[in-house]
Amino acid sequence: MSDGLDVIIVDDDPDVCELLSDIINRFYTWGNVFVFTSVDEAAEYCMLRKSGIAVFVVDVFLKEKTGFMFLDMIGQKYRSAPEDTVMITGDASDDVVNTCVATGVNHLLEKPIRPFALQLAVRAIIAKYLHFTKKLLEDAAFLQQCSQLLG
Repeated sequence: MSDGLDVIIVDDDPDVCELLSDIINRFYTWGNVFVFTSVDEAAEYCMLRKSGIAVFVVDVFLKEKTGFMFLDMIGQKYRSAPEDTVMITGDASDDVVNTCVATGVNHLLEKPIRPFALQLAVRAIIAKYLHFTKKLLEDAAFLQQCSQLLG
């Protein structure tokens, strides 16, 4: 298991998983990319990881479950999972869009996935962690304020 900021792909279609993994591996350097075609295996893997943050690329419809169910399954450990997710779908219907909005998923891409759109969505998620970490490391007063918030 990696200690980096990993990308976890969950899609029930192995061909889509391979395509997404190939795209992400071309630009992603902050951790490893893990691929799952089973929602339950993906959730089990996530719950066993040390870190409580990752980037998720998840299909909306996963055989008997949905990507939103997957986020619920890992939500106790990954509290920011909806914000750290790129949801993908073959049809961004009003129901899918409304569910994304209601659950806090800010990135929704339709298939066929355009590589630049996936890259920008993943980088947007990573950027918030990189900028926050940099601020903590460079600004001792800010770090002190954050420490005080935690008690």
